[in-house]
Amino acid sequence: MKKVLLLFGGNSSEHQVSCKSAKSILENIDYSKYEVTTVGITQKNEWYQYIDAINRITDSTWYQGKVKKIENIIEFIKSFDVVFPMLHGINGEDGKIQSMLELFHIPYVGCNPKISSIAMDKHYLKIVLSHFGIPVTPFLLYNKSQSWKDIESVLSYPIIVKPCNGGSSIGISKANNRKELKKGIKTALQYDKKILLEPFLKMRELECAVLQNKDHWVISPIGEIQSGNDFYDFEAKYIDNTSKTGFANLPNEVVQTITDIVKQTCLHLELLGLSRIDFFYLPDTNQIYVNEINNIPGFTTISMYPKLLTSDKFTYQDLITTLIENAHY
Repeated sequence: MKKVLLLFGGNSSEHQVSCKSAKSILENIDYSKYEVTTVGITQKNEWYQYIDAINRITDSTWYQGKVKKIENIIEFIKSFDVVFPMLHGINGEDGKIQSMLELFHIPYVGCNPKISSIAMDKHYLKIVLSHFGIPVTPFLLYNKSQSWKDIESVLSYPIIVKPCNGGSSIGISKANNRKELKKGIKTALQYDKKILLEPFLKMRELECAVLQNKDHWVISPIGEIQSGNDFYDFEAKYIDNTSKTGFANLPNEVVQTITDIVKQTCLHLELLGLSRIDFFYLPDTNQIYVNEINNIPGFTTISMYPKLLTSDKFTYQDLITTLIENAHY
């Protein structure tokens, strides 16, 4: 029986989302195959072995329950066969935890440090994808030395403002004028030093899930998000219940184009484990853009990544098992 270490929480704005993902995994993992130990990381980067009830893991004070502080982290994690880092955002998706695990030859689930860091930084991701001829949304990297007129000469309102390193749409806003742009940049700077500016597009938001299984990638059907807000921000994802997600109804040629882009992205970026590739589709012009890549996407049973890959023949538990069995270092 493999000894699996599940990591959750972390010093990230997506801490609570990570807790929800970990809860779903603990409720569905195959305990006949795996001996599971759960470790939570607090916002202060303290590591605790979590031995409390599964339901309490989503409580913001989980670390005040039945836990045991881990003093020697390296020696602790070296005793496991596989580490499953269900850590969203910085210090989880950006290659840092992956680098530590590789340094000590500890098998883990997910992309390697190089690809994790590129996928996490939306600016660098656009540069890399563009190099390989993969279409990305137009963008401008915010610089304090730029005048507002300089920005407005490149981008017209409305403008989307987003932190380069982040997820769950935290810190993202839509600016309809210069006043809102200034406010949006100020908000985004609370989450990252690098800020990306993009045009607000009249588009459909599409997603495709990718699962590595040995030497090939399993590519899901294409999903679609119908946001209850102007765009799929944090409120639309986690608070407003008017947003809808499901499988997309698209022309065959659009499906084929997106599938081809996914294959090229997997090939050039050498994606491992799990990833969700997000797209913008502009029906009026038939243009397709890669928006971003999530290398540790939301993993609750109702999150888009598992929903797109699971079926009657391939369950959520099967998905967890496949990821663990394809762990690497």
